[in-house]
Parts: sequence; structure tokens; C-alpha cells
Amino acid sequence: MGSAQTPANIPLMTPYKMGKFDLSHRVVLAPLTRQRSYGNVPQPHAVLYYSQRTTKGGLLIAEATGVSDTAQGYPDTPGIWTKEQVEAWKPIVDAVHAKGGIFFCQIWHVGRVSNSGYQPNGQAPISSTDKPLTPQIRANGVDVAQFTPPRRLRTNEIPQIVNDFRLAARNAIDAGFDGIEIHGAHGYLIEQFLKDQVNDRTDKYGGSLENRCRFALEIVEAITNEIGVDRVGIRLSPFASYMESGDSNPEALGLYLAESLNKFGILYCHMVEPRMKTVGEAHETPHSLVPMRKAFKGTFIVAGGYDREDGNKAVAENRTDLVAYGRHFLANPDLPKRFELNAPLNKYNRETFYISDPHIGYTDYSFLETTV
Repeated sequence: MGSAQTPANIPLMTPYKMGKFDLSHRVVLAPLTRQRSYGNVPQPHAVLYYSQRTTKGGLLIAEATGVSDTAQGYPDTPGIWTKEQVEAWKPIVDAVHAKGGIFFCQIWHVGRVSNSGYQPNGQAPISSTDKPLTPQIRANGVDVAQFTPPRRLRTNEIPQIVNDFRLAARNAIDAGFDGIEIHGAHGYLIEQFLKDQVNDRTDKYGGSLENRCRFALEIVEAITNEIGVDRVGIRLSPFASYMESGDSNPEALGLYLAESLNKFGILYCHMVEPRMKTVGEAHETPHSLVPMRKAFKGTFIVAGGYDREDGNKAVAENRTDLVAYGRHFLANPDLPKRFELNAPLNKYNRETFYISDPHIGYTDYSFLETTV
């Protein structure tokens, strides 16, 4: 064999204990919106998609899943607020568990990143603010997304939204998921409260850093009380400015959240690298997640523009415990195996990320030819 790398000396391929979960390696399937859940109900083709990407002892995070009928902002994204949706998730979760995977459900609410067409009775989307989003070119580079000006939630309505997250978390556990990840990133509802570029409230949910973080932390508290701290993670992107959601002091925001999350003792914190200012594009930046990594006491997961080499480096240098991969995992269902063998990767096709075909660009990416 000579100097061939064994899994033992490939940092990404070393085992890791995340709370009560024994992970066999550190390569995580990032939550990826795929828009193939027709009518917001998970479909049978997702069974194949997720099971293809499952390894024994591997952690998978399911695509962002709506917590209520006001949470949607994209075509055919799944939900977990109805009995039908819960039942539809069960065979998908079962398929991942059958192959020994650990499966978390990412729960989200898009807030103002929506329009009245996605809302019950054609009402305005809800948000921390009534500031509208400017129209955006969609991920396919062609279509323009139009956003209806949002309605600012009244103070007394906020507990109801917190409760929607709590019920969604309970539903995810009922569907068999091992835990949930709260989507607090990328300009969606929770971040619309967290970030001072968006949040212009004058009640107890706006103004100071503590007030802006209150909504997120109330959700964490409600969910941990409901399903236990050992099943709860959160995704945050303090440095990003997706969907016009930037912050004037992202480092202070990230640190305050990391320290506040320690009080609950949640399982993990999943943060998006500062270099990922916008979707899919890496930028040079003086910022780093290391201060948040040092502050947070649970498992730390990083995401954003990682390849095999810098994933290994991040683990080796103790800048993270786990690394989440999105586009590479989408295009390489056997990504951990390829990383282990240092095999070439399939190229991803951006054109088919969000098409609604149940197979193309979804379950048709090839596996390594493993000949004995």
C-alpha cells in the first residue's frame, strides 16, 4: 500500500461522539432545499434520495421543513405541521435508519421571504418588520422572485409562532427523526429578528442585542422543553447577508448566541462560514468562526464552501467537530467513501438543483464503481 491514507489518519473519517449519537465519521449532509415535495408533502422518491446518502453512523440533516401554513416561500418544499406530512416523512426516516444513519429534521419559517401566493387566504407574509424585500433573481438565474410586503407580527402574536416551532419539533420526533435543527440562518424568520439590518421593532423583541435574540432563544427553550436538549441543534449565519439580512456587528451576535445557547445545553451549533456572504459564492474575509467555536460548549458544525482538503484541515486544527457538505453531497451520494479513498468527485449541475423532477438531478448521480 505504501503511504496510502487509512481512514484513521484522515481527520474527516475519524469517529466522533455527538451527545448520545456515535458518528462513524465527520462528513454531514447539509440541509438542502430540493423542491420535490409536491403540495408540501414529502414524496416516495425522497426515500431513495436520502437512503443513497446514508452511511452507518453518518449524520444527515433533512431539507428545510415548514413549521406551519404561513412558513412557506418556495414551491414544493416539505412541511411537518399536518398529520399527512408526518406520515409521509416516516418511510423516509425509516430508510435512513435501516442503513444506520442519524437523521435530523431542519425546521424553518421563511418569514418575509414569501409572497401572498404561498400564504393561507392570500394574506401577507409575517415578519419581525413590515419592510419589504426587493425582488431577487431566483437560484436558476432566470426567474425573478417577487415578495409581498410583510406584516409585522404584534408582540402578543409571537408566542403562537414559538408554539408552531415547538409543535413541529414534536411532530418530527413522532415521524421518527433523531432530532431537529432550528433554521436560524439565511435571512428567514428567525434571522429577521436577529439581525439589526432587518429588525426595526421597538418592543421587547427589538433594539438591543438581547431583545433581537429573544425570539430565537424562546424557540430553543420551547423545543428543548418539548423534546429534550440532546435532540436539538441550531443553524446560524451571523456573517451572511442573505435576503437583505445583514448585521452591523456579526461577531458580537454570534458570540452572544453561542454563550446563550450554552445555558440550554443543546446538542449542536451549526454555523455558516463568513466567506459565504451570498448563496454559493465564497469571498475573502478577515472574519472567522473560531471565537464562536471556542465559546460554544456542545458539538460545533461548520458549513460553506468546504472541499475534502479544507474539511480535513478544519477538523485537524480543532476549528470544528463536523463539516456539513451541500452541493458536493448532492452530486456524490457516496461522498464519505470518496473522501476516504480520495476519489474524484462528480460535478454538480446547478440547473437541476431545484427542478421538480423526481429523478433528474436528484437520485441519478452516480456512485463509485467499486470493483473487488
